[in-house]
Amino acid sequence: MPAKTALVTGASSGIGEATALKLNELGYTVYGAARRTDRLATLADRGIRPLAMDVTDEDSVQTGIDKIIAETGRIDVLVNNAGYGSYGALEDVPLDEGRYQFEVNVFGAIRLTQLVLPHMRTQRSGTVVNVTSIGGKIHTPLGGWYHGTKFALEALSDCLRLEAKPFGIDVVVIEPGGIATEWGAIAADKLEKSSTSGAYATQAAAVASSLRSEANANRNSPPSVIADAIAKAVTARRPKTRYASGFGARPLIALRRLLPDRTFDTVISRAIGLPH
Repeated sequence: MPAKTALVTGASSGIGEATALKLNELGYTVYGAARRTDRLATLADRGIRPLAMDVTDEDSVQTGIDKIIAETGRIDVLVNNAGYGSYGALEDVPLDEGRYQFEVNVFGAIRLTQLVLPHMRTQRSGTVVNVTSIGGKIHTPLGGWYHGTKFALEALSDCLRLEAKPFGIDVVVIEPGGIATEWGAIAADKLEKSSTSGAYATQAAAVASSLRSEANANRNSPPSVIADAIAKAVTARRPKTRYASGFGARPLIALRRLLPDRTFDTVISRAIGLPH
């Protein structure tokens, strides 16, 4: 039996890097994709194959998939992990930035999925793992574009799960909570660029402070927690449709399910430190 092949996007750091390492440990031939291959040197030293890929560029993703198939003849696992958080008031964020948030977090993932599905159908097996977030189940102020992408990826994953099932393909959603990665700092930078002056300045200061909070950072779970969840999903005979892992993930999702909208609004606003 040839080794199973996995492609992990956003593999240069955080969840993607941890997932590539974990799948490599499990015996997969792993391709770690990122825009900058120089950041994949550590993975390459561990036997993971670096792949230059920009998920928003058609030629880049097509070339990447063609390379994997040419070298291994198969693709068993796609982990759509590449993404970032674009924060800012909906009134302030330019539509071009909103579109790019969807290009990276949604359309990039779906285009890669379109390209791997024919190969998985031929094999009559495969697993597509979409890394969403608890942000695909809850909402926070000034995170509209980010939450919009994650809500969208949740819905697309549900539809795809039904479509792919007859071909022996599993579709799994991973919902990270608070994870110790660069994500919070990047989201705070985007927020400060768009909304620290003007009508939303007070909210922006509170949300940016929360995103950069050392107390929150100390509570966050390591990326390996999500890598373990992904490993569990791709090795299960019948994986769950969703895995919520990491700091606060399950309690927050449960709270959102139980509380009325306005009550949840109040809870989130107070937790972030918004003036009220």
